[in-house]
Amino acid sequence: MVTTSSPPPTARRRARWLAASAAAVTATLMVLAALLGQATATAAATSTAATAAASPAATSTGYWHTSGRQILDENNQPVRIAGVNWFGFETDNHVAHGLWSRDYKSMIDQMKSLGYNTIRLPYSDDIFKPGTMPDSINFYNMNQDLQGLTSLQVMDKIVDYAGSIGLRVILDRHRPDASGQSALWYTASVPESTWITDLKALAARYQGNPAVVGIDLHNEPHDPACWGCGDTTIDWRLAAERAGNAVLGVNPALLIFVEGIQTYNGTSGWWGGNLMGVGQYPVQLNVADRVVYSAHDYATSVAQQSWFTDPSFPANMPGIWDKYWGYVFKQNIAPVWVGEFGTTLQSTVDQQWLKALVAYMLPTAGNGGNSFNWTFWSWNPDSGDTGGILKDDWQTVDTVKDGYLASIKAPGFGGTGTTGGTSAGTSSGTSSGASSGTSSGTSSGTSAGTSAGTSSGTSAGSTSGSTGGTGGGGCTAALHVDNQWDSGFTATVTVTAGAAAVSGWTVTWTWPGNQQETSAWSADVSQAGGTVTARNLSYNGAVAAAGSTTFGVQGTASGAFTVPALACTAS
Repeated sequence: MVTTSSPPPTARRRARWLAASAAAVTATLMVLAALLGQATATAAATSTAATAAASPAATSTGYWHTSGRQILDENNQPVRIAGVNWFGFETDNHVAHGLWSRDYKSMIDQMKSLGYNTIRLPYSDDIFKPGTMPDSINFYNMNQDLQGLTSLQVMDKIVDYAGSIGLRVILDRHRPDASGQSALWYTASVPESTWITDLKALAARYQGNPAVVGIDLHNEPHDPACWGCGDTTIDWRLAAERAGNAVLGVNPALLIFVEGIQTYNGTSGWWGGNLMGVGQYPVQLNVADRVVYSAHDYATSVAQQSWFTDPSFPANMPGIWDKYWGYVFKQNIAPVWVGEFGTTLQSTVDQQWLKALVAYMLPTAGNGGNSFNWTFWSWNPDSGDTGGILKDDWQTVDTVKDGYLASIKAPGFGGTGTTGGTSAGTSSGTSSGASSGTSSGTSSGTSAGTSAGTSSGTSAGSTSGSTGGTGGGGCTAALHVDNQWDSGFTATVTVTAGAAAVSGWTVTWTWPGNQQETSAWSADVSQAGGTVTARNLSYNGAVAAAGSTTFGVQGTASGAFTVPALACTAS
């Protein structure tokens, strides 16, 4: 018998999901630092995005459906979800984490630049309570269009911007309220009726906006949840049918993501990771070709499982995955989405596990959309027992972790061009109070999301020179090298408008040495030979007279670094 999944007191339950208190403190510190001019925007990306970029770009702009084990776009072409989890809306912050340190558009731009094409956004039903406001957003030189917005309105902004640049969003009902996860889809304070009402409200809110491809009905059902037992109070499969049909009654074009449970016929595994009942008891909805099954899988940094100590590990893992959830895909029953998987990568076992799982999920090259779908846990660094793609400064990329995922990244999708389609009101049937039974034991040792310095490879004495651009083009530009180390650098470019406002800008320069731009954020940057061209994105092209905006680049270099001269042209 396989051992049970991680119990509630694990670091993942404490730190990953209940990081709100630590995050709020961190946010305050970061905002103060920014106001004092002490927060240095350093950022990094990784060349592994080239793997995804090398594939032909997808052009899907409409809703998706399923056919057998594949997800198809509106043109019946297979697509692959290859993304990240960006959590926070489910916590007491009531908003995606990290906005105390970064502009949300910059964050999403970086996700795309790294080759991720989908964002899973966890939330709790608390955000539907009238007037729920986000906490810990920095509005100093960032996120200014989020000021005064409710949590749902901030979610609108994230969804719309992600869709406009070719990313898709899966909304994840992660918790009934911000106090913690629940085994079943309802609690004493958040009944099933509220759960369904709020799901329908989301379906209505984003109706006509295909940036939202679907809804993950409830995160990690676990004991006493059952699958196919027939007891309507605990049978997750039946509950998923009730909720899925309610959502499709509002918007029949959405995908319905249904996670597994913990224990089926006496065999236990990860919370949400057991889909053994699907073969006998499939989820049947009123609209065909809408169900995607979801499994969660983790390494030893989250909890120990018997298969990790099997003498045949890691060769035993494909058989384990086949048993719990892989058979659903391999038997062409339905698509499978590994909605969460992650690790700190600190132990050899965890490194072997991730390598094996990535291989099992099939590389994009040669398989394309005929593959397992996935969203990595997590984008956030403040997940206590997995960490994230970003390091604690919320800028620098963990290139080792990101590199493991290179072979299974997939192309992005055409921008939806939507700017709304959201309702002004909230659901009238929301929960009226917070749960009185909060999760026990929060962690005081979460990753605080701050960093005293940049990545460990940076030098203590970074170059501080910058140079202005030429005049006459309606704007000027200056480059500042933020950090430099033996093989690379990060830099910030400031674009300043002249006496008149500008609606767009292009900055060019030629590196004086062997520098090579490898990634960028808040601009569309390309390099041909030694010449670099940077153009504004949709949200930062308009600059007021004498006003300024910034973008960043990372690159490789060796030897002495001379700051180049920049030319700026307004449009």
